[in-house]
Amino acid sequence: MGFYRKFVFPHFVNLAMRNKESTRCRSQIIPRARGRVLEVGIGSGLNLPFYSNGVAEVYGIDPSRELLQLARKTAASVAFPVEFMNGSAEEIPLESQTIDTIVMTWTLCSIPDANKALHEMRRVLKPGCDLLFVEHGLAPEPKVNAWQNRLNRPWKAIAGGCNLNRKIDSLIRSAGFTFVELDANYLPGPKPLTYTYRGRARK
Repeated sequence: MGFYRKFVFPHFVNLAMRNKESTRCRSQIIPRARGRVLEVGIGSGLNLPFYSNGVAEVYGIDPSRELLQLARKTAASVAFPVEFMNGSAEEIPLESQTIDTIVMTWTLCSIPDANKALHEMRRVLKPGCDLLFVEHGLAPEPKVNAWQNRLNRPWKAIAGGCNLNRKIDSLIRSAGFTFVELDANYLPGPKPLTYTYRGRARK
């Protein structure tokens, strides 16, 4: 699994997340970020080209050194500074209330302690500022979420710790955020994998 996680999985994720629907979601959410941005789970940097000129700088945190190496190549072509941090969102190495926007795309599913990570995000975010997110998670249909629960353990083993059955809106709300916008529906593809929450939550 060490070889797979280090040499195979990062490139699989980079390719898989370039699909048409993921790109469409990025194009709708990412340009709304402003000021000093923290991107949680920056991965290979696929969001970087979608930031607008309203961004002053981006801090990108990710536990995968291999994905960060890919992200650095993308960062060379953007107009704003990008600082990469190899680590987990459960311990964000930034001072409290210093970030204007937090961006999180297809990330919360794989953070071991999602609740702790969201409280860390809320800590570093300035009052009245926004968390922008696109996340897959628990579907509302009983038959679909039964399959999500059934498949979660084997899927998690092959997909870098990704969980299929996290209720994203409840997690964000329980961390003290207030939803300004929230949309949830299926993207094209197998229903257990594609129920997607998108929106904006405020501190």
